[in-house]
Amino acid sequence: MTTSPATEVSDASELRHQLVEQLHADNHIRTAAVERAFRTVPRHAFAPEVPLKAAYADDTVPTRHAPDGRVISSISAPWLQADMLEAARIQPGHHVLEIGSGGYNAALIAELAGPTGHVTTLDIDPTVTERAARFLAATGYDDVRIVTADAEHLPAGLVPDGGFDAIVVTVDAWDLPWIGALAQGGRLVAPLRLHGYHWAIGFTKVNGALLSDEPLIVCGFVAMQGAGAWNTNRRTVPGTGVHLPWEDGTRQPVGQLAAALTREPALTREPAVIRTNITVGGQEPLDLLTLYLAGALPGFCRLEVDPDGDNEVLNPPPRHWPAAAIVRGTSLARLTHERIDDGNDGKGRYEFVVHGYGDQGHLAAQEMAKQVEHWQHNHRGARCPLLTVRPTAGHATVDAGHEPHVFAKKHARITVDWPIVPSNGGNRSTG
Repeated sequence: MTTSPATEVSDASELRHQLVEQLHADNHIRTAAVERAFRTVPRHAFAPEVPLKAAYADDTVPTRHAPDGRVISSISAPWLQADMLEAARIQPGHHVLEIGSGGYNAALIAELAGPTGHVTTLDIDPTVTERAARFLAATGYDDVRIVTADAEHLPAGLVPDGGFDAIVVTVDAWDLPWIGALAQGGRLVAPLRLHGYHWAIGFTKVNGALLSDEPLIVCGFVAMQGAGAWNTNRRTVPGTGVHLPWEDGTRQPVGQLAAALTREPALTREPAVIRTNITVGGQEPLDLLTLYLAGALPGFCRLEVDPDGDNEVLNPPPRHWPAAAIVRGTSLARLTHERIDDGNDGKGRYEFVVHGYGDQGHLAAQEMAKQVEHWQHNHRGARCPLLTVRPTAGHATVDAGHEPHVFAKKHARITVDWPIVPSNGGNRSTG
């Protein structure tokens, strides 16, 4: 039995308002303008492949897959869209660019910019832009300009005089080449990758640089395609099933680590174990600690192990997420955590533990543990770090050497300032 169109509309409207109430209660929607946009735009019209309840669930809706099954286009989770649109601070009359299309988010932006605003949505995939054009026209948002292009280099004539008032990036961005396209005082919101960790960050353009001024949001998006696609620079330690990706910083050889990570009686040395006595709850995110370590430690990388491999040296091996690690010549250290009790909420409490491998593994482990302790005593209780992004005109090199808490991209140089827990009044920060 099919559902009548009238019933579909009624059900969709009810589900849409229920979703808005949930987003409002969870503080993802914080302004009347964003609330009105979410109540107005029919999300299900941009996701006809899924049932109504799935379209209005607070979850991602995949809309296009690569031949190997990877999701290459999707409608982002509503909570994340709401957070990013709140951070964009779009006002009536604004010129807004969305990088990464699909239609639904562009319609939300069009509601925020109003009839006097101008919205452009851009994607490299013509199938995605064709879909966006079809759905935007069907829902009455045919004033949105739709562009098929590689976002690494925006087409001539696309940027308005004075720049866009807001740029919202909805694909995983390793770099930020759009500073010049943004108006002074404008907002750029993007999911930024630093050493493979991802945060949606809101920036304001001040004197030619981007300054973050809101909490970082842990997130995930489909990967950037085209000239701006990121390279994991993943290297494999021979004969171990261990892989070390360097997305930022100076990449290092890894062949010399085979002896430290191979279980051979003549070569085996028991890993060094440094307990930090620093604990974390089972549901507490570790992203800020790993971002701190990535900036503080030269030779920082991430450590992955083949899921079907049997590496007896790395015990326990990282299962769900790559571990934070550093390479020191023929030795390596990595951060792990061990469950110490069930915690007050039953979700467990864990202690940070650093393991070192190789002849100098104990020194590498001590070095990493020292930085974990520094973060604990100076930064863990402070507000979020502040990021400053300055353009490099495409001349930066990711192998320029290690500067603490500085990440050199192709188009941007990113400095992370870590506020110190206040001891006698206001916050101080250290770079």
